[in-house]
Amino acid sequence: MKLLSVYRNLENQQLNLRKRLESTMWGAPFSAQSRKLLLLGSGELGKEVIIEAQRLGVETVAVDRYPDAPAMGVAHRSYVIDMLDAEALQALIRKEKPDLIVPEIEAIATHALLELEAEGFNVVPTARAARLTMDREGIRRLAAEELGLPTAPYRFADSLEELHAALKELGTPCVIKPIMSSSGKGQSICRQSEDAESSWNIALEGARAKGTRVIVEGFVTFESEFTLLTVRTVSGTVFCPPIGHIQKDGDYVESWQPHQMSTEQLAEAQSIALAVTDQLGGLGIFGVELFLTEQGVLFSEVSPRPHDTGMVTMITQDLSEFALHVRAILGFPLDSVTLMTPGASATLKAEAEGQAFTISGIGEALALPRTQVRVFGKPEIRPGRRMAVALSAAEDVNIARTAANRAASMLKVEVYEDEQ
Repeated sequence: MKLLSVYRNLENQQLNLRKRLESTMWGAPFSAQSRKLLLLGSGELGKEVIIEAQRLGVETVAVDRYPDAPAMGVAHRSYVIDMLDAEALQALIRKEKPDLIVPEIEAIATHALLELEAEGFNVVPTARAARLTMDREGIRRLAAEELGLPTAPYRFADSLEELHAALKELGTPCVIKPIMSSSGKGQSICRQSEDAESSWNIALEGARAKGTRVIVEGFVTFESEFTLLTVRTVSGTVFCPPIGHIQKDGDYVESWQPHQMSTEQLAEAQSIALAVTDQLGGLGIFGVELFLTEQGVLFSEVSPRPHDTGMVTMITQDLSEFALHVRAILGFPLDSVTLMTPGASATLKAEAEGQAFTISGIGEALALPRTQVRVFGKPEIRPGRRMAVALSAAEDVNIARTAANRAASMLKVEVYEDEQ
């Protein structure tokens, strides 16, 4: 009986392995045997995901709310739809019948994804994860109230009156954000109660999906903030070395890897990241944002997709965050991530608005040692919009940061009058 049990266990293992291998076998794009990935949100991060998917022979479809988004230039085909329109979103996905639905942004009708997943579609990492992390309330309640993870103190408000009540409880200064937004849109620091109305209006203007609910966070004095890229794969969870970053107006402007911290602090961060990502489930990369404080590590937010601060991995790691994401969601095993060199990234942001513009200084930036530039190819500019990133590697993080910032300072966005 014991031998029979051993045999059956071995047989089951072989069957599972065979199924996994069969699931990662596919034909050429456009063929009946192709593996198809549909990307919801086609910005600079999605562009790199599409490139990595195509390297493995995957058929790719890019979707966004505006034409000529960065990922559309490299995908096999693309569509322009309002991704908050549940009917339009479901109609497109049922038409394309993708093997993988990969959200890249928050502004998606996630309840539609839940319905599609119930029909048998594969949402990355899961429709529930996309739904929970689309709004700050869902993920904060999961982390703090269900998992008991350390976070900044917080309250939610649906009106200016409720915001004033939250300020009385938490005090000032505090941070006010829409529960649905990205890249720092709608975020402000309320330094005194008289600023409440201004912060409220900023939050409403920056909210996705015309939301009126905000999260009010007690001000945290932190030593640094960092991202722990956490990769859930068929062979287990793998962590990338921590990425330090600096934000301005809630949006990242600079990142570096590795971010220095003690062994104990890193273990604490990994424990928090593992708890959150295990609860969200699915396969793929998660950008877990954390604060390093005198009292320990605090959870901030999590994105179930590649993270903007993780663009630095394109120059530091053997596999970038985009390669890791694609490998994980396709069901390939992954045992570890190797940091090849310390490195840093610095962004180029537009200061004006327009459709006719140029980016200069690329050659000068590329002349710097061990430096690369990624120009995203966005079709128009507006103040604060990220247009490119400079990446620099060096034997030391501080040297890399200096080089990346120098390279980014050489890049210029200039508006010109279109003669046509």
